Amino acid sequence: TTTLTQTINVLDTTAPTLVGTYQNVVESVCSNIPEIPELSFTDTCSSEVTVDFEEAYTDSANGESYIITRTWTASDDCNNQSIFTQTVNVIVENNIQSNNTSFCITEDFDFDLFDALTGDVDPNGEWTVTIGDAQIDGNYFNPSTLLYGDGSYDSNALTDYVFTYTTNGDCPTVTELTVNINDECVVLACGDEKSVIISKSITPNGDQWNEYFTVTGIELCGFTVELQIFNRWGAKIYENPNYNNDWNGFSHNSSVGASDQVPTGTYYYIINLKDSGLKPFSGPIYVGTK
Repeated sequence: TTTLTQTINVLDTTAPTLVGTYQNVVESVCSNIPEIPELSFTDTCSSEVTVDFEEAYTDSANGESYIITRTWTASDDCNNQSIFTQTVNVIVENNIQSNNTSFCITEDFDFDLFDALTGDVDPNGEWTVTIGDAQIDGNYFNPSTLLYGDGSYDSNALTDYVFTYTTNGDCPTVTELTVNINDECVVLACGDEKSVIISKSITPNGDQWNEYFTVTGIELCGFTVELQIFNRWGAKIYENPNYNNDWNGFSHNSSVGASDQVPTGTYYYIINLKDSGLKPFSGPIYVGTK
């Protein structure tokens, strides 16, 4: 009896195939990114299929979108491979709004920068100072840290400061908050009518004494002095809506037709301190010109 044996070597060149279907390209917003699909594979010769999965992120240049690339590599026992990918195009939604605000440089309190943001704010981001020489402690900013040790300050410190809040994750955001620092709340030594000092007389004769009609005692108040001068007959001889202590007895061009020094005598003033809340001041002023 003769037995013949034939050996047949079968070469497996077929890669694993996908069981079922999936979306190759998905359009999504960052707050609703689809879950990673569970893919199954089969192979004609191998009972088991090895699957390697990778997920990569690619940012766009403008930061308003990014791409997630999901890759499945299926291998059989004969090292045949098949590769499947899913591309997820993600639009970044940033519904955070910043409410720009303003403080006085002398205000000594810790302002929570989060209080100036509205919307869906992720609290796990990071605050940085992007414009201005300011300091923050986490998410707190104290305006008075811009003062010198003696309480004074550089006028350049009265400006706009920009704080930027950055978050990562599925919905990365970059939000800018502008804080203006000013000196409007600085308490000034003025306010009542007793602090206003008005000239009683002027003698513009060149001796440097009583040369000009002056309104003093309010230099630090920021008031605008509106001045009118009348002669004894009630004719307006001088008017200035922004007076700077520079009237020395000359009549206004538009009042009498020439810019001449008025004769010696008693005149009358009306002074309005704009934005002071005080009633107008009025009274006599003696002018001795010759």
